Amino acid sequence: MSKIDRIKELVQLLNKARKAYYVESNEIMSNKQYDKQYEELENLEKETGVIYNNSPTQNIGYEVKDTLVKIKHPEPMLSLGKTKDPNEMLKFLGDKEGILSWKLDGLTLVLEYEDGKLKSAVTRGNGEVGTDVLHIAKTIINLPQNIAYKGKLIIRGECVVSYPDFAEINIDNKYQNPRNLASGTLMLLDANIARNRNLKWIAFNLVQANIDFNNSFEEQFKWLKSLGFDTVGYKKVNKDNLLETIKWFDDEIKNYDIPSDGLVLVFNDLKYRDKLGSTIHEPLGWKAFKWKDNTVETILKDIQFNMGRTGVLTPVAVFNPIELESTTVTRASIHNLNILKSLQLGIGDKIEVYKANKIIPQIYDNLTRSDTFIIPNQCPYCGSNTTAIKTDGGEFLYCFNKDCVSKKIQQFAHFVSRNAMNIIGLSDKSIEKFIDLGFLKDLPDIYKLEQYKNQIINL
Repeated sequence: MSKIDRIKELVQLLNKARKAYYVESNEIMSNKQYDKQYEELENLEKETGVIYNNSPTQNIGYEVKDTLVKIKHPEPMLSLGKTKDPNEMLKFLGDKEGILSWKLDGLTLVLEYEDGKLKSAVTRGNGEVGTDVLHIAKTIINLPQNIAYKGKLIIRGECVVSYPDFAEINIDNKYQNPRNLASGTLMLLDANIARNRNLKWIAFNLVQANIDFNNSFEEQFKWLKSLGFDTVGYKKVNKDNLLETIKWFDDEIKNYDIPSDGLVLVFNDLKYRDKLGSTIHEPLGWKAFKWKDNTVETILKDIQFNMGRTGVLTPVAVFNPIELESTTVTRASIHNLNILKSLQLGIGDKIEVYKANKIIPQIYDNLTRSDTFIIPNQCPYCGSNTTAIKTDGGEFLYCFNKDCVSKKIQQFAHFVSRNAMNIIGLSDKSIEKFIDLGFLKDLPDIYKLEQYKNQIINL
């Protein structure tokens, strides 16, 4: 294990122990063991010069901004030329050696370090002007706030939320996908909210550093990794193995936790890459490969509404079973009222469905567009009147009845979940049964269930 990897392991272990002790009143390691590992972490941080934002040796104050400032990039950030044809990638590479990596689906963030310290973090924006989000960057869990290199360093990377983290955070289905969550989090004014979103930053391009990399793009990745940065997963390719490597990525995406919407190919020869230059639209030493969306036609059978713990009613399309990416699919979230209205849906319509990033079922198009579905003005669970509210994230349907049983179930389910009180054994079905029987009315009632011990045993 490298020293950097050991630092990451110690940060994870010590943070877990701190949470167990201070939040859960559970001691998972002795004070002596904690102090020993804490001292080891301090020594490794001094030795390597690498300190992560979430290190327990740091006490970072999270900043709240009044407004976000726009910043002009020193040079425009161009978009990559794209293709969905593997043979086009082969033609692009020719006889050269290339680096093929994931094309991450998040929000690009440009970082600048000076004298070993994180100095600025600016979003891509429109390519010419971005937004200063340094206060949010300081909450990114895998981002070093200090590094060993003392010269000026500028790097580009993608700010992402992993699929497992997205599933835990997006309980109320307010976010359409992990990319929207990452994007929305970066633009927050309050960093205290952002620190619970588990943002990660993954480097994909070194822009400036006074280091000799032997004319190798791959060597830049290795150097960044030695400084403590996470770099995008890649493979070295040539004309003989490019197509089979694209196929490998195509198979691997099913197990990949980070959202990706394709691949990026860049020449490993830095001088050749730079010599190619760029057009006003795209750099000529890079090429993006986008996955072909495998869409399947089916018939819309129903639109149901899932209840969230805050009363959000999320529309879900129910359709005839189809096979997509080797799985049977019958449902797809429509996320909010904006998307529902734009699709002009009606029961019996012929729709096209695909898996976004080959993972999340989505409606690609409505071929019929009957526009006959009426948004319910009553909660399907309690019958109370519903209210449509427009927010920055879209228009959402709410049930505000505090006694709505379905909403109560979701509130209790969230309270006992792993990311909250971590109460094992209280499933949604058990909660629903206990509410029906009058055992649970409000959250504190969970801690009074012992009085119903005999009835629960009989159940």
